[in-house]
Amino acid sequence: MPDEDGHPSPEEMSLPAVLNALSDPLRYAVVSELLGEPAGAERTCASFDLPVSKSTTTHHFRILREAGLVRQVDRGNSRAATLRRADLDLRFPGLLDLIAADRRTRA
Repeated sequence: MPDEDGHPSPEEMSLPAVLNALSDPLRYAVVSELLGEPAGAERTCASFDLPVSKSTTTHHFRILREAGLVRQVDRGNSRAATLRRADLDLRFPGLLDLIAADRRTRA
């Protein structure tokens, strides 16, 4: 069962939910950008400057959180997101490597 903030444990992460979350170009871009940050780096949701409304940004981050791709913490009047690298590498070995390789080819 997900924790009180909606983060699933690694065992609860499902491949269909992760792939669904990554199927949206904006959510994929968020994960890709987080991969470019040092491990454990936190970024506020607003720092991604997504070309959508605040409520839609919230929706996208909820999908990422509920799939297990990011961990979100409250930071005053905003939320910060961290990529769950270790959990994802444990549950879906190689997935982040594929996204990182794709990120390099697009750069």
